[in-house]
Amino acid sequence: MKSADKTLTRAWVRAQSRPARRAASPAVFAGLASTALGVAQAGLIATALAAVLTAVGVPDRLLAALALVLVLRALFGLAQERAAARAGIVARRRLRGSFLRAVVAAGPPLLRRQHSAAVAGTIVDRVDLLDGYFSRWIPAATLATAGPLIVLAGVWWLSPRAVWVFVCCGLAVPVGQAVFGIGAARAARGQFLAMMRLQSRFLDRLRGIATVVLANAEEREAVALGQAADDLRRRTMTILRVAFLSSAAIDVAMVAAIVGVVLLYRHDLAAALSGHPGGGHAAGTVASALAALLLAPEFFAPLRAMALAYQDRAQAASTAEAARDLESAVELGSESPDFGSGVTLVVENVTYAWAADRGPALRDVSFTAGPGDILVLDGPSGAGKSTLVEVLLGFVQPQSGRVLLNGCDLADIAPAALSGAMGWVGQKPVLFAGSLRDNLLFARPDASAEALDHAVRAAAIDRFLPLLPEGLETRVGEGGFGLSGGQAQRIALARAILKDAPLLLLDEPTSHLDPETEAVVVDALRHVARGRTVVLCSHSAALRALGTRRLDLARGVLMEAAA
Repeated sequence: MKSADKTLTRAWVRAQSRPARRAASPAVFAGLASTALGVAQAGLIATALAAVLTAVGVPDRLLAALALVLVLRALFGLAQERAAARAGIVARRRLRGSFLRAVVAAGPPLLRRQHSAAVAGTIVDRVDLLDGYFSRWIPAATLATAGPLIVLAGVWWLSPRAVWVFVCCGLAVPVGQAVFGIGAARAARGQFLAMMRLQSRFLDRLRGIATVVLANAEEREAVALGQAADDLRRRTMTILRVAFLSSAAIDVAMVAAIVGVVLLYRHDLAAALSGHPGGGHAAGTVASALAALLLAPEFFAPLRAMALAYQDRAQAASTAEAARDLESAVELGSESPDFGSGVTLVVENVTYAWAADRGPALRDVSFTAGPGDILVLDGPSGAGKSTLVEVLLGFVQPQSGRVLLNGCDLADIAPAALSGAMGWVGQKPVLFAGSLRDNLLFARPDASAEALDHAVRAAAIDRFLPLLPEGLETRVGEGGFGLSGGQAQRIALARAILKDAPLLLLDEPTSHLDPETEAVVVDALRHVARGRTVVLCSHSAALRALGTRRLDLARGVLMEAAA
């Protein structure tokens, strides 16, 4: 990753950490209270054991205090876990909402830069992976600093001679973490890229499953997917290997601290274990030694928690790279022209090629259309009509030339303003799982009942609506499951009518319709097109007769413009 990219990634992570730290503060407070109680617990247990070893006797109040500390520590531990989980939920909800707003605002231009599987993977999988960063790493990073200091203060109070043992062993931990942390960050980035490749390939093959089967390519694609999955497995195992080594470094430091304490108090401990403690003073010394031994795991526990959560931090860094692309997508355009009086569409010398070896799909195409124009794109299949529509929608960026809406370059218009100015009906309308009403209102959720009723009648939906069991409340499946192709097409057309956009792009809007229904829809379009700029692709004679102008395309070249 370049230095500038690293700086931007760190800035994004810091920006997300600020609200997350506030949400995680209850978990940090509970963790600090639990650590302080752990010091008290170690002191009480050490005193009780020393009393047993020196035959002094254990007071009842000591046992009562120990029981109280154990109960309180369990309660604070539970509170810490619940507060950390709540902080992760809040952070994920906030981030997922932010990402979705960015995707919706960016619109089609985003898909020029990222595969749809990568976008979905960022919003779903990567946000879920950030749960560990917000619920584990952020509290652990604070506790890893404050927790050992609390334990060190307890060691100073209970066993002053062992303080330097803890300090020396504790200082060795950051060195090991720095070494393994670099490897963890690199491994996390590699895993992220492998996951995106697998998701993109799987989604593409799933969308084209019929083509894969008909081409008898099932085994070849299965092998390719298996190789991508195996690459992800190997990269994931690398991450786990680094995480285990990081944890092992802390365990080695803890063992060294325990050995150091034992060597420091070896004579006192040997005397106590042999049954010759040497009087009441020795009981205090034995208690100090035992307290130091019991506090060693407490001292390194926050450091171990941070090491285990370091992978979550590495995941956050790799996620930040994808997140920044999504959030910056809303900045693709900045101009917001006024479309209230209609749209004048100007296409100037547009050239576009899907691949260099296939030649241009559009070559030096120019035309103008204004309010009231119904521009029919004519030509055989492969002439470039659908490519031109995708350029107008902003799905693809021409290699040369430009598209202007009311004098503003399409690439400079803010995505929200661009999507608000366009209505579109494609050959394969997208319907969502939900009610018919929800699918209609998707284009304009605040539409009035009168506007909805007008769109239903204009698109001839009222012809099949009585046949549905619950009318507009009838549930349809994903992709319009349960509806015919013609019914789905009419719903998409009603959306465009309901949106009331000044620029209307239609790609075979009456496909799958019978002649009688097509006549109704054509009549509705004649009224809808008044005062609007309409670009229409269709092989239907009725729809082509609706046009006020015609552009003839052949192999991406504009052959003729006819009135």
